[in-house]
Amino acid sequence: MPVSLLDTRVPAVLLRIDRNPFHHGTLGAVRSLGRAGVHVHLVADSTGSPVRQSRFVRQIHPPPPPGASLGDIAAALRRIATGVARPAVLIPMDDASGIAVGRLREELAPAYLLPQQPGTLPERVADKAELAEVCAAAGVPHPETVIPESAEHAESAARGLGLPVIAKWSRPWLVPPGTGLRSTSVVRSAQEARDLYLRTGEAGSRLLLQAFLPPGPDRDWFFHGYADRSGTVRGGGPGVKTRAWPRGAGLTAVGRWAPNAQVQLLAERLASELGYRGIFDLDFRRCGATGRYHLLDFNPRPGAQFRLFTDSAGLDVVRALHLDLTHRPLPDGVPLPGRQFVVENYAPLTALRPAPPAGRELAWNARDDRGPGQALWGLWARHVSGRLLDRVRGVAAGASTRPPAPAGHHAAPTPQTTELSHSVSHDLSEDVSDEKASSC
Repeated sequence: MPVSLLDTRVPAVLLRIDRNPFHHGTLGAVRSLGRAGVHVHLVADSTGSPVRQSRFVRQIHPPPPPGASLGDIAAALRRIATGVARPAVLIPMDDASGIAVGRLREELAPAYLLPQQPGTLPERVADKAELAEVCAAAGVPHPETVIPESAEHAESAARGLGLPVIAKWSRPWLVPPGTGLRSTSVVRSAQEARDLYLRTGEAGSRLLLQAFLPPGPDRDWFFHGYADRSGTVRGGGPGVKTRAWPRGAGLTAVGRWAPNAQVQLLAERLASELGYRGIFDLDFRRCGATGRYHLLDFNPRPGAQFRLFTDSAGLDVVRALHLDLTHRPLPDGVPLPGRQFVVENYAPLTALRPAPPAGRELAWNARDDRGPGQALWGLWARHVSGRLLDRVRGVAAGASTRPPAPAGHHAAPTPQTTELSHSVSHDLSEDVSDEKASSC
C-alpha cells in the first residue's frame, strides 16, 4: 500500500489491558500502521515482550493497572491524548479494552477517532451468554447452550447436553489470574460441571455449558473484517485454522486464507443485523454431522492473526479502520487465498518450511523489523522455564503436605505428578486464553 494513502498526520494509539507479553496481534498492528508512516503509540505492559523491540513503535505508555475502573482507563487515555496533541485513531487490542472504549466512547470522542456504534455493543457480543441470544435473533447457528442456575442444574445440564460438554465463563476477561480457572474448558463428568458452577463467584461471571462439537480437519474457521461507516464489511476474509495451540482448542498457530461463501455470508449477516461498526474477529466450527458453521466467539477487536488477510493492495482491517476514520478511500485490492500465517513459538517447524506460493506472514520475524524476532526466543525460553519452575514448586509444596506411604508399599502416581506431566501445554496455554479458544 502506498504510504500516501494513509493520513500520516493522524497517529494511532493501541490499547491493551491484558498482560499477555506474547500477544503477536499487537505487534502486527504496530507494524501495519508503522510501515505506512503512521506514528504508533502503544499503551500496554511490554515488560518481557518482543514488541518493545519493534522499530515501528513511536512511544510505549504504561497501561491502566489490573482491575482498573472505567475512570482510571479514561484518565490514562486522556493523559496520552494530551501528549499526542491531536485526535488519534484509538484501537483496542483485547476484549477488556474494546468493552471499556465502547462504554467511554462519548467521553473519549473529542480526543480520539472511534467508530460510531452503540457503546454497549462490544460488551454484548463479547459476553458468551448474550452471544447465544444474538445468534438466535440473527439466525446464525450456535452450539446448544445452557446457563445453569444451581449446582444441581449444572449436573443435569451436562448430562442432558451429552458428555463431554464445553464450559465457558460468560465474561472471560473477568476471570482473575492465578486461580487455575480457564475461560474455556472441557467438562467430562457431571461432577466437574457442579464443581465449576460452585466457583462462579470466584470467576466473576456466569457459567455456560455448551454442546460439544468434535474437532476435525478443516472444521475450525475464522473471519476477520472491518465494518465501515456505511456498514460494509471490508479489509478481511475467511480463513481456516490448520494448527492450533493448545491442539484442537486454542489460538491459530498456523492459518490459511481460504474462500468460504457460507462463513462470509454468516459474518456479513451478523454485522448487518447488529449494526456493528469497527474491527471484529469471529470464530466458527463446522459440525461434522450437519455441515453447518456454528459461531463460537465474537471478538470486538482485531484477531491476533489479522495480518493473514493482507490483500494485493496491502489493506488489512487495521489499515481499513485508520483510512475510514480519517475519511480516506479504501483501495480495491484482490484477495490472496492460500496465504499463510504462522506463529513461530507455537509452530516452529512450520515456520522453517518453504512458504506457499501465495505468501506467508510470520507473527514475530520480519525482514524490515528484526528486533522482535531476535528477542523472541530468549524471552520465550525464560518465560517457559519460569512457568515450569512455578509449577514444580507448586507440586513440591503439595507433596510436602501428604503423609508418607506405609512401609513396604509403592506410592501410586498422584494427581500432582500427573498434573506436572502436562504442565508445559497447560501453563503455556494460559497465555492464549484471550484468543477465545474454539469449542472443544
